[in-house]
Amino acid sequence: MKLFQSLLVAPAALGLLAPISANATEVNLNEISNYSDEESIEFANFVDDNLSIQSPLLAGGEGLVDSFDGGFSETTTASFDANFYAGITSDDGAADDRDDNLGTGYDFTIGLNTSFTGEDSLDVTIETGNANAPGIVEFGGTTYATEALTVDAITYTFPVGDSFTVMVGDNTDASSLFTTACAYGGPGDTLDDCGNRNANVDNGGVMAGAAYDFGNGLTAAVGYAGDENDVANEEGVDAYGANVAYTGDNYGVSVTFGAQEDGGEVGFPEAQDNMGLNTFYAANAYFAPEGTGLPSISAGYEFGEDDSVVGDDDGLSNFFLGFTWDEVGAGELGIAVGTRVDTVEDTDPQYMYEAYYSYPINDGMTITPLVFMQDVSTANTDDTTGVMVKTSFSF
Repeated sequence: MKLFQSLLVAPAALGLLAPISANATEVNLNEISNYSDEESIEFANFVDDNLSIQSPLLAGGEGLVDSFDGGFSETTTASFDANFYAGITSDDGAADDRDDNLGTGYDFTIGLNTSFTGEDSLDVTIETGNANAPGIVEFGGTTYATEALTVDAITYTFPVGDSFTVMVGDNTDASSLFTTACAYGGPGDTLDDCGNRNANVDNGGVMAGAAYDFGNGLTAAVGYAGDENDVANEEGVDAYGANVAYTGDNYGVSVTFGAQEDGGEVGFPEAQDNMGLNTFYAANAYFAPEGTGLPSISAGYEFGEDDSVVGDDDGLSNFFLGFTWDEVGAGELGIAVGTRVDTVEDTDPQYMYEAYYSYPINDGMTITPLVFMQDVSTANTDDTTGVMVKTSFSF
């Protein structure tokens, strides 16, 4: 089945979601995701009235939680997110000949948040999913082999004085406290870093970071993440970085530095003691003009060095440019272009083009179609094109 013939199947796939949409309107769906800057519901609503919660944190945040006799603290909140995916990707170079078939999948995330002082935050992310079908991989959905709920990340964030914020965690990126100046929020996985692909280190592992707020929109942050078994050791793969950003009323700029060890050669223990260090620098900026109908503009450029390459071809770079219209009908429209993969020095870049429209059905349900095209430089291989739809629920 060819790509545009397969598009006829997409409405049928979306029809499968109609019963879900009907059920969604029957419950109280609030925009409460901790990961979308919206309010969370109190998890204490699920606690049996007969369970005793002693000495809870006061409503204003003062005091400490001394003890609990079952149940949850009144300061514990939860957010839930579910995504359903359907899409078709056409790439004649695919070996399994399923590149232009309709693919579907889902993922589900629970975010738990607890505060003990009113200013700190203990956050746990639990998720599962099956979203690696060929037609939907550009959405970057979560996939676990057993589809069992899994703790994905845990962090504890707390203030030190009036301006410092400290974060520690596990399975957490070194750049978790960084600010990338970008107003573009496309659903695709390739361009969502706004060109800051490598400097915004995302290696995960045990993490520690700090941020300082100078006031008036100026912030700075540093971060480190490494292997749990070899923290800051010769044998462990370490990554670290720094970021400075300024955010004004309608514009922002940021500069980011990131460094990550390349891991050495697999099977050669002596190489682990002499790993190369890949370093990158990125600059990002956005401008959101005042006035109806004008889009925000986001741009990013990154350059760096791959230490594992011997010779003059060790330079890598990335580029991004995106436009977002916040109010197009009832939804949001965005288009963007950027490099699909790192551009190796003295080679032609491989670009990706995408467009999306995010439409809120109600307070807790959003449908986002995405179309894209990716340049592929491999000989005798066509460029990749894709059409897919993401249906998101937050409750």
